[in-house]
Amino acid sequence: MQGSGSQTKRSGALLAYKGDRLKPLRAFCQVARLGSVSRAAEALFLSQPAVTLQLQALERDLGVRLLERSGRRLVPTREGEALYELARPLVEQFDGLTTAFRDQLRGMDAGELQIAAGTATILHLLPPIIAAYRMAQPEVRLSLHNVTGESGLDLLRRDAVDLAVGSMLDVPGDLEYAPVYRFDPMLITPHGHPLAQKAELALEDLSPYGLILPPRRLTTYRLVDMVFHQHRVPYTVAMEVGGWEVIKRYVAMGLGISIVTAMCLDGADLAHLTARPLVRWFPRRSYGVVMRKGKQPSPQARAFIELIKPDLFDADGARRGAHSDR
Repeated sequence: MQGSGSQTKRSGALLAYKGDRLKPLRAFCQVARLGSVSRAAEALFLSQPAVTLQLQALERDLGVRLLERSGRRLVPTREGEALYELARPLVEQFDGLTTAFRDQLRGMDAGELQIAAGTATILHLLPPIIAAYRMAQPEVRLSLHNVTGESGLDLLRRDAVDLAVGSMLDVPGDLEYAPVYRFDPMLITPHGHPLAQKAELALEDLSPYGLILPPRRLTTYRLVDMVFHQHRVPYTVAMEVGGWEVIKRYVAMGLGISIVTAMCLDGADLAHLTARPLVRWFPRRSYGVVMRKGKQPSPQARAFIELIKPDLFDADGARRGAHSDR
């Protein structure tokens, strides 16, 4: 028991010693920054003798001279420069601890928002929405989970995310889907491709050319397959690859054609691709918010949803009928 008590006393003395070192380090950093004991004393609200005593104690403790006079200024010695580089960030962090702590508490009070979305949605649909949300809710910690299909729905079911943003054909019974945006289906080909030059397109015109599509587990593949089968038109898939950016690149290289939503096409793409609408055969593609049925959204999630679909909640905060957009 006696040994434990002695160890406690030594630990307490060591902590007190380290705590006492902060004041001399703060005084040294101010003198090194301002070049004067008097100016440092004013900045620290101390007397000049108090600052001088702290500097002397620090030099005595470290066994080196830390400051020397150069003209009318005090400047760090070589050892002083080394100490200043080490001590300045520590002193600044300690002095800013209270403000940083309060900011952290405000961030905790503001909460967080977790959103699941696929790459195309994150790249092409969400940027202006996220920018507007950040302006309206700057203290909310926002996380985007780049996942597609069932992976995103699994996160939603496990409450790992607050909501998902994407496109759905079939809505499971435990989820609700509120479509917000609709985009035209587009055929993309390389410039100079026979389909790019054809005056009028028929669905049968696509049959001879291999399609580059996302993996078959995803909505786009299922939609393309459904439309071709409904019209009894044969088709071939030349390649399955994930990501619209990759698909557009491969089409531009002449490796196949594809059917995409207008959402993922911009002016830079049209410098390499020809895009033609296919609304005669393919439905417009909806993108919207997916939520767990019966779960009330957090205030952070509701603020996001109201930003893009303000009519989804009634005056009492209850969700109006979200549905599938088949």
